[in-house]
Amino acid sequence: MTLVLDSAAQDLLFRDARTANTFTDEPVTDEQVQAIYDLVKYAPTAFNQQPLRVVLVRTTEGRERLVQHMAEGNRPKTSAAPLVAILAADNEFHEELPTQLPHFPQAKDVFFSERPVREQSATLNGALQVGYFIIGIRAAGLAAGPMTGFDADGINKEFFGDGEHSVLAVVNIGKPGEDAWFPRSPRLAYDEVVTTV
Repeated sequence: MTLVLDSAAQDLLFRDARTANTFTDEPVTDEQVQAIYDLVKYAPTAFNQQPLRVVLVRTTEGRERLVQHMAEGNRPKTSAAPLVAILAADNEFHEELPTQLPHFPQAKDVFFSERPVREQSATLNGALQVGYFIIGIRAAGLAAGPMTGFDADGINKEFFGDGEHSVLAVVNIGKPGEDAWFPRSPRLAYDEVVTTV
């Protein structure tokens, strides 16, 4: 084999993993979420900026506040999922750089003194962390239902009234339920994606 990861783990994380649309009612515990985060916090980010912030929506009131901003087709599954996570980018991530990039603490002012630069960097690096977060959910034996069909401005105002965060994705989390999967869509072949120069 050319991969070090064993075949069962490859299946769990990639080949058999799917975006779930239904879930059982088995709860997702705080301990499971902590274990997921403790694994995925090692995702690479530029300047070790780690802009991802996670809001776990557990209460009925919080769920109602969120569902009103979801696209119509995403509302039923978001209402029914055992746990929903709002994944956002912290556009003020640079405030953490003196401790998170101790060998170059001045990066905060040298590279990230302007808000538009921070927002662009937070979005890109936060999206990298979102991908890792989804893989972490799969590693916990759970299914993820990531969605971007929502009113971003509405969610930002509802959950991040400080104006310092930008929602990237909403992810339903749990054990897959009945008829959880749509048929798998095709994937591009290696030769359609990879070129050599």
